[in-house]
Amino acid sequence: MRQLLLFVTVVTPLIVNAQLPDSILQFTQKFPKYEDYDGSIYLNTKFIESSVIDEALGTFDAILRYNIYTDTIEYKEDSELYEISKRPTIQARIGKDYFYYCTFKTQRGAEKYGYYILVELNDQYRIYKRYQVHIKEPIKMDVYNGNLSPGTIRKIVTYYLEENDIVQKLPQEKKAILSSTFEDKQDELKQYIKKEKIKLKKEEDLIRLVAKYNALKNLDTDRPRNMLSKF
Repeated sequence: MRQLLLFVTVVTPLIVNAQLPDSILQFTQKFPKYEDYDGSIYLNTKFIESSVIDEALGTFDAILRYNIYTDTIEYKEDSELYEISKRPTIQARIGKDYFYYCTFKTQRGAEKYGYYILVELNDQYRIYKRYQVHIKEPIKMDVYNGNLSPGTIRKIVTYYLEENDIVQKLPQEKKAILSSTFEDKQDELKQYIKKEKIKLKKEEDLIRLVAKYNALKNLDTDRPRNMLSKF
């Protein structure tokens, strides 16, 4: 099960400036073939100042980057490349993003696991986003001299609504999110989207729409209702 521990809620963390402990590291491989592709398999190509928090050992400063292709958080020491162990009890802050290794279930019971970036925290629900890459291999343009068109890498971001370890995808198309995810309040939300000029491709607007949906559901009862329960 996912154990969410926000950095800001740690009361007396042990801050350590030394290198990361071996117990949370393991060797990982490089993918030099993708260096010549248009785009990158990394969320940010450079290693940047970050923090790793292990619930048992404390908090460590580190230089990290997130590999979308392998779904790993990488750490480089000298010429060696490592990845942070994938455990729910270990989280990382890379720049402004907070990465949690989560194990969720969909409403149909299928498991979804991996690194999710926390976008919005609420007493009742959370919004996460998760990255994937779509890789298009080079194409041979000339069979005689072997010329190739460059391979391309495109980043894809998907948003999720999570409550009690159950997740549901949040589409970024108005028709999809109203007819499937929020179908029980689609009339009210359709008016809200028009009035507030909500653009679902914008992360902050997607957050506003989820908050509005939560408020509408809570009006139906004297106590807060589950977000992922339609009725």
